[in-house]
Amino acid sequence: MQIVGWMFTEDEQLMKLNLGINGKPHMVKINAQLETSKVLEVEQLLKEFKDVFAWTYKDLKGIPPELTQHIIELDTTIPSTHQAKYRLNPNYATTIKQDIDKLLTAGFIEYVEEVTWLSPIVVVPKKMAS
Repeated sequence: MQIVGWMFTEDEQLMKLNLGINGKPHMVKINAQLETSKVLEVEQLLKEFKDVFAWTYKDLKGIPPELTQHIIELDTTIPSTHQAKYRLNPNYATTIKQDIDKLLTAGFIEYVEEVTWLSPIVVVPKKMAS
């Protein structure tokens, strides 16, 4: 994977840099194998332009919708199928509710009063790092 001109593999070590202030850390990772002078240059550059990073969902506001809006085109000639609502695992339900609340708060999604169709949520837990 190539990131900003550096090549990283899974085994390479990364160094964490805090671009924030004491009470509000903003962590980024850079290649730990860089020379000290290069680390200082990169750190200075990242700090100078830290306002272009989106640290939270709320930071993404102001991006033109034509750049970020996704549209799912449906074939209207095919009738929609109705699936029964089912109960989620309580552990997943809590996580899903938190994620939906974040997206609602940020304005990425909107609440719909009357649903004409829905698709079940499929939760796939992340694999544990070895």
